[in-house]
Amino acid sequence: MSNSGFSKAGLHRVRDVLSRHVDSGKIPGVVALFSKGDETHVETIGTMRHDGGAPMRRDTIFRMASTSKPVSIAAAMVLLDECRLRLDDPVERWLPELADRQVLKRLDGPLDETVPARRPITVRDVLTSTFGLGMDMTVIGTPIMNAVFEQGITPNLPTPMPEQDEWMRRLGTLPLMHQPGERWQYQISSDLVGVLVSRVTGQSFESFLRERIFEPLGMKDTGFHVPADQLHRLPPLYAPDPGTGEFQVWDEAETGRHSTPPAFQGGGGGLNSTADDYHAYFRMLLNHGMHEGERILSRAAVELMTTNRLSPEQQAARHKLAVDNVHVSHGQGQHGGWGFGMAVRTYRGDYAPIGQFGWDGGSGTSTYADPDNQLTGILLTQVGASVPDPVHLMLDFWTTLYQAIDD
Repeated sequence: MSNSGFSKAGLHRVRDVLSRHVDSGKIPGVVALFSKGDETHVETIGTMRHDGGAPMRRDTIFRMASTSKPVSIAAAMVLLDECRLRLDDPVERWLPELADRQVLKRLDGPLDETVPARRPITVRDVLTSTFGLGMDMTVIGTPIMNAVFEQGITPNLPTPMPEQDEWMRRLGTLPLMHQPGERWQYQISSDLVGVLVSRVTGQSFESFLRERIFEPLGMKDTGFHVPADQLHRLPPLYAPDPGTGEFQVWDEAETGRHSTPPAFQGGGGGLNSTADDYHAYFRMLLNHGMHEGERILSRAAVELMTTNRLSPEQQAARHKLAVDNVHVSHGQGQHGGWGFGMAVRTYRGDYAPIGQFGWDGGSGTSTYADPDNQLTGILLTQVGASVPDPVHLMLDFWTTLYQAIDD
């Protein structure tokens, strides 16, 4: 394990590559924070709006989108540490809406052609994203995916998700796509984790996260909405036109979805945060659950979250999804494994080593830590992945970060 830091030439290249993306006119602004051992660097380049405006700052607040997943999962780990949850408990005790599931006979079949689930859904199934229902962009247009969208149980639809009891009621009307524990699927599990935590604790998901994770880590700017007096720190989120690349505002700061507390506190994508807040969280994971002498999570909980939890068959299916559909993800997502709430690299497919963990967000966010190099990187921008540009920025950021290591 190396604790020497970055080369001077390597650091120049990081800044040059980030600047090149901003200078291209495709990325209005970026905040990048990265550390190795005790050495931390921050780059703030560009502006809050695509037509100028205030400069990006270290404390700019971003919509974290799917990078919420590796952070929000920590609430469930606290409950495992305290034996308020067990991995193989059936979840129906807290989520009765998911008792007695029916499972589709075929993924593209009618919703009433089902067989009974072979067993109940467990906590483990929810934490590993294998409970039987999720987002699968390769089967858009099938009756089950149409029903998922019609029920309004996923984020980023024209109307926001309903409060959690109504969300659960709607979820309970759908058959599963796969048998519990059988196949890895994206997104819905991460939102379900929040409901599970809320029902086990009798608190809102956010209040439990704040009490047990955010406040102990000093994550003062992290939450499911941005207070009115801080909205000036939140840039608009752009979703450029995929055809023309023209900037379109998907979510404004003042009047947008993050300006008031949401009805649904989504562990899958609802958090707002800053580079420093996320850095504190990922450094805690690298420190085996410790933060400034205080234990946030047990070492065992961190190891469980940040190592691959998928069987070889599940991993093969997830890998196939990534490599056969590179065009959908602009080349992002080829990690191999999945732990709890985050990807875990199980093979060397690019500059990052096996064991690196974290995730990316569709709003132009990328957050990973690497135990081998004691490296943490947080890359934040305000451009959604409707175009390849923010993903190309992420890929280049990680390439330049690894080439900058001097050991």
